[in-house]
Amino acid sequence: MKLDYEELRRIHRLEKSTSQIVKVDVDFFSELKKFMQEQKKEYLKAIKELDSAKAKSFENLRKLVEEIFLIRERKLLNKALIASRTNELDDSGLAEEEKQALRKMIKIINSHRDNLYSILEEKKLEEESITVKIVKPVEVFIGPDKKEYGPFEENQSVSLPKKVALLLIKNNLAEEI
Repeated sequence: MKLDYEELRRIHRLEKSTSQIVKVDVDFFSELKKFMQEQKKEYLKAIKELDSAKAKSFENLRKLVEEIFLIRERKLLNKALIASRTNELDDSGLAEEEKQALRKMIKIINSHRDNLYSILEEKKLEEESITVKIVKPVEVFIGPDKKEYGPFEENQSVSLPKKVALLLIKNNLAEEI
């Protein structure tokens, strides 16, 4: 998808009006970078031509992009906290860079939570988990631990207890990330 002002304004409006992170293409940030480079050329041209309206337009664009980024960053942090607590990771609709950042945040949060268990001298309540990518749709099912899992959509990433993840992998329904 090629980005333009209209699409960025739409994303900004949605980011501000909902608590959910707005779905973007996986290559969102690379497309955004290309768009910003094009607009910067126009901005520099406008400065040479002493066109203050076009120059101001670029400054407004920079502010818009920065605000989108900051809102998404906050929502990504919240998503990481929730995923860490629930062991369910849904990274659909995120740009590739955000998916990587989300996984890193979850690892940091989990590591920090391990400090609490250490302080309380308690074992971690949950067994080791594995993040998998679902390769075929999976209906709701009961895992070996007698807990309910799913439903999961194709291409969804989810962190599951090791036994459950291995079961899905064995049945060619998921692959380890």
